[in-house]
Amino acid sequence: MKVTTDACLFGALVAATKLKKQHCLDIGTGTGLLSLMLAQKNHGAKIDALEIEEAAAAQAQENISASPWADHITVFHKDALAFAAGNAYDCIISNPPFFEDDLLSPDKAKNNARHNSSLSLTQLLQIVDTQLSAEGFFAVLLPYQRVQYFIDEAIRKGLYLSRQILVKQTFKHKFFRGILFFKRVEKKLMSSEIIIKDPEHNYTPEFTAALKDYYLFL
Repeated sequence: MKVTTDACLFGALVAATKLKKQHCLDIGTGTGLLSLMLAQKNHGAKIDALEIEEAAAAQAQENISASPWADHITVFHKDALAFAAGNAYDCIISNPPFFEDDLLSPDKAKNNARHNSSLSLTQLLQIVDTQLSAEGFFAVLLPYQRVQYFIDEAIRKGLYLSRQILVKQTFKHKFFRGILFFKRVEKKLMSSEIIIKDPEHNYTPEFTAALKDYYLFL
């Protein structure tokens, strides 16, 4: 699966949230990108990376094994719905299936990665409700058109939006992604937005600041 700009931004913003406790779960790890970014900024973190698709899980393991943080990340080729950790997680992150209402690709692996054929948003929330510690946080990357729906469903599970970052490609574009942070305790909402590129198609200062420790040429 390809690494996308919005996923990199999501990983950088989550990793910049310094963890007080460091037992983390990455649901649908794909290439292992989010787990690696989290480990890079939180050296004591122990991360369980789940991936249902066999080839993607193998790729994640290959990428993680080649990194300096291999001892901190464990890849599980498992269905998140059937995964039982035994302990609650302090941090749960997910770049979940997108585009539930779009046409499916003939590629089954891509369907699992970008559609709700393997994990719906309501199922994701059920997993988070089961696995998240009382003081922990859950962060998710979503298409903008799914943001309000997800917030409403999260409230039903006792998960409250604490931080929201809405993302545009350029100043002229509409919002296309939402980066959402949830906690079990309702607090004052922190809300902001990030635009990826300026009118000259260069990365904006906000994007550069977030990604400078990960991109080689910023």
